[in-house]
Amino acid sequence: MRIGAISRDGVIKAIAGCDKLGRDRFLSEYGYKPATGYLLVHQDRTYDSKAIAGVAHKFDQGRALRSDELIGGRSHAAKWLARLGFAIRSSRSPDWTRDEIILACDLAMANGWKRLEFNDPRVIELSALLQTMPIHPEEVRTELFRNPNGVARKTADITSRHPDYRGKPTNGNALDVEVMNDFLARPNEMAEVARSIRHGLTTGEFQDLPQEAEEEDDSSAPEGRLLTRRHKIRERDNGLRKRKIDAVLRQGHGLACEACGFDFEATYGPRGAGYIECHHVVPLHEAGEGRTKLSDLALICANCHRMIHRRAPWPTPVELRNLIQETTNRGGAQLPSQQEPEPSRTR
Repeated sequence: MRIGAISRDGVIKAIAGCDKLGRDRFLSEYGYKPATGYLLVHQDRTYDSKAIAGVAHKFDQGRALRSDELIGGRSHAAKWLARLGFAIRSSRSPDWTRDEIILACDLAMANGWKRLEFNDPRVIELSALLQTMPIHPEEVRTELFRNPNGVARKTADITSRHPDYRGKPTNGNALDVEVMNDFLARPNEMAEVARSIRHGLTTGEFQDLPQEAEEEDDSSAPEGRLLTRRHKIRERDNGLRKRKIDAVLRQGHGLACEACGFDFEATYGPRGAGYIECHHVVPLHEAGEGRTKLSDLALICANCHRMIHRRAPWPTPVELRNLIQETTNRGGAQLPSQQEPEPSRTR
């Protein structure tokens, strides 16, 4: 039989039918199971998107769709509902990001790498803090998003992968192990990273940071996405960049990349005059409070800037220059001549 279009009015009638019968009876009567992908949100209540779309078909086309005639995901039922102007929310909590795992690891380390229970006040406090983190959009946050049970479970995933753990590991993921290993290798540094993330969340500093259009590389930074985002915003401060450039020119140096020696004006003529990018070399977890000093900054070309930010560990401009020199020496090429810049402070 033909499957036709559904209307907003038909969806409203299906929602009313669900409210009248109750969710369990509604699903049973029409042969649907609870949603495992997406939920429809209407007047602050959630509904199983696939079942609602299938039953709405009855009011518009004369018969309800069977469960096997409809796919519940974004490509079918949820897509129909979204096109009609309904809000759609994922029924699954989103994957944990590095920033969130850093905070969970910090708590696990403070607890001697032992799992914590859901009713532990520290777990309850972290749950509330994670719910303020401006990474996951509201539409993917379920009612159970980062609740104390989920946070306690994450500490179990982390601690069961600790080298001293003797039981059977839980079903964590590779990122849990990666972040835990960062803590084991550099406990003081990673604890300071966690403190910086907490400070940014509790003060609301991260809430005002604009969302990056492209953040796939941020996931590899040991400090996480939020500190990286703040770092990039500071690098784009035109006033700070201008002061750094003026200081370099007053010292009689040209605007050549401190890593590879590339000079935009020498290559592009007047179009490249005065252009170079500014890189903040101070570790991200140390760059929170206080005023940025010009000695914290380095002038580098766009290519070298991208290579530094590409993945962890982030090299300093001097370290990147040494890497370039080693590579070019093997091939016989030479770096552009450059007056050695004053070394940038890395703290």
